[in-house]
Amino acid sequence: MRQTRGVRKIHVIGIGAGDPEQLTLQAVRALRGTDVFFILDKGEVKSDLTQLRRDMLDAHIPEGTYRVVEARDPERDRSAGGSAYSPAVGDWRSARAGIYERLIAEELGEDQTGAFLVWGDPALYDSTLGILQEVLDKGAVDFEYDVVPGISSVSALVARHRTGLNRVARPVQITTGRRLAEGFPEDVDDVVVMLDAHQTFRQYADQDIEIYWGAYIGTPDEILASGPIAEAAPRIERLRAEARERKGWIMDTYLLRRRDARERKEQ
Repeated sequence: MRQTRGVRKIHVIGIGAGDPEQLTLQAVRALRGTDVFFILDKGEVKSDLTQLRRDMLDAHIPEGTYRVVEARDPERDRSAGGSAYSPAVGDWRSARAGIYERLIAEELGEDQTGAFLVWGDPALYDSTLGILQEVLDKGAVDFEYDVVPGISSVSALVARHRTGLNRVARPVQITTGRRLAEGFPEDVDDVVVMLDAHQTFRQYADQDIEIYWGAYIGTPDEILASGPIAEAAPRIERLRAEARERKGWIMDTYLLRRRDARERKEQ
């Protein structure tokens, strides 16, 4: 009788913005069905990100029922700009793909289930799904994977500010600081900005735009600020600089909301 080999399985689990209570029931079920968790270590400066993941595991899974395997995350060339930006990101993703391939091949048995814990939601501004597909396309290791959605930093941000992501019958756009620097999107009054290391919102301080800003959302270090950009920008700059000095890194997201003539008249 021919024996069939087991198929490795991978869960890509969205774990929310940092609060262990933000995990969905589906995510907890996936955690409890995992044998090996793969965590990419971003170095001593961001060691608290690794600890937050371990805290989530401790909060939801019985001790001794799983194994954690850590690997060092490859450095990305963050100085690359212009036409060099996309190739630099591509090189970084390929380096990650090599690490993922090795971890799955060497650390996960053919009848076991592994998992990658992804901040927020794996489908929003995260590379894990694309990297796993790149590993599969290379054909050196075979596995199946599924995706568990999570609470994104965008959802957590607007919830913490007690506002909506969009307004009635109006579109909302999610973009990056790099794109925002090229101009405020046309025909859109509500814009969520991620991956902005240069506080691009400052160039719109002369416009009638509200900002809802948050850093380390969902963690004990969470910081929130909001108001007209002209008034809030100096406060956000100060809070951001102090936090970066204290922790050595910062993750922040913000919503820009342009007020229309009707709203200004009502005030």
